[in-house]
Amino acid sequence: MNLEELKKRREENFLAHKKKKKEYYLKKKKVIKKEIDYEKELNEENFSLKIKEIIKAQKKYVDNRKELIVSKINEYKDSKKDYYEQNKEKRLEYDKEYRERKKEQLKQYRKEYYRKLKEKQNKL
Repeated sequence: MNLEELKKRREENFLAHKKKKKEYYLKKKKVIKKEIDYEKELNEENFSLKIKEIIKAQKKYVDNRKELIVSKINEYKDSKKDYYEQNKEKRLEYDKEYRERKKEQLKQYRKEYYRKLKEKQNKL
C-alpha cells in the first residue's frame, strides 16, 4: 500500500465513524418526550392532587425499600464499629503523636479560644 491509499482509507473510515456518530445522536433526539402542560397540570384545582400523588408514590417507594434501607444502615454501623475496634490502637497512637507534634500550636489555639470566649461572655 502506498501513502495515497492509506490516506484515502483513513478518510473513509473517519467519515464512516462520523456518520455513525451522527446517526446515534439523531436517534437519541428522536425519542419523543412527553410534553407537560404546566398550567393545566399545576393549576389551583390540580396542584394539591398532584402533590398528594407525588407523596403517595414516594411513600410507596420508601415503604417497598424500607427493609433494604434499614439493613444497609445497620450493616454500615456494624462495619464502622468493627473498623474502629480493629484500628483503635493505631488511632490512639496517632492522636498521641499528633498532640506531641502540635503541642505548642494547640496550647496557643486553646489560649486564644478561651480568651475570645471570655470576651464574648463579658460583652453579654
